[in-house]
Amino acid sequence: MRLIIKDLCHRYDDLVVLDGIDLTVQEGEVLAVIGPSGCGKSTLLGIAGGIVAPSSGTIAVAGAVPDGCLNPITFIFQDFALLPWRSVEDNLSLVLEHHPLSAAERRERIESGLRRMGLWDFRKALPKQLSGGMRQRVGIARALAVRPAMLLLDEPLSALDAQTRELLMEDFLSLWQRERTTALYVTHNLDEALRLADRVVVLSRRPGRLREIVTIEEPRDQRLEPSAQAHLAEVRDRLWHLIRAEAQLADREIADA
Repeated sequence: MRLIIKDLCHRYDDLVVLDGIDLTVQEGEVLAVIGPSGCGKSTLLGIAGGIVAPSSGTIAVAGAVPDGCLNPITFIFQDFALLPWRSVEDNLSLVLEHHPLSAAERRERIESGLRRMGLWDFRKALPKQLSGGMRQRVGIARALAVRPAMLLLDEPLSALDAQTRELLMEDFLSLWQRERTTALYVTHNLDEALRLADRVVVLSRRPGRLREIVTIEEPRDQRLEPSAQAHLAEVRDRLWHLIRAEAQLADREIADA
């Protein structure tokens, strides 16, 4: 499934947040969005997912929805959003309870999601008994339970330590290798974007405008190879050059506010 954004603008009262965004997320693509603080990255994601109505412009989807898909567009947030009084498997069950599935189908989806994320042995645990990385794996497994056509990810690794973030990036890579799920991935971390994305969208400081789209040529499964490091370093320098000055100005604006 593709996501097509045309001439998108958004404002909160007199504050213009996004201006003139034209963007297409291709089927099976991981498209990362980076930019200075306050440039509208999360707002763009909210509009793409239908939880924020744009001030103007259009959002459309095209292409077939996969068999068994219960929710074509699904979010994964940075704060896990788990119900603390429900076990791991019951948190997954939550997103299936209002769909006309048999008990066997529900059990199959829950078990599949738990096993894919290495959580089967923790299915009876409460969220408070898990590490931050494990809680985020529960959030990912819950998203997979509805078999989405597209994932919208809002800085899903930003609350995690470096080691856990690395492990979760490996989980995402395995997921996309298996599922080929289309993804729009908002992050402030250039290394995450370089590791995970097919293309990287760079937004300007507020109002967020499309500055550049950078394609990462190396296949994702080869980006840790020594032969890829020199070129990836060049791409990282290019991305940082695009956002550095505006990131400093955005930080000053936030501090002044």
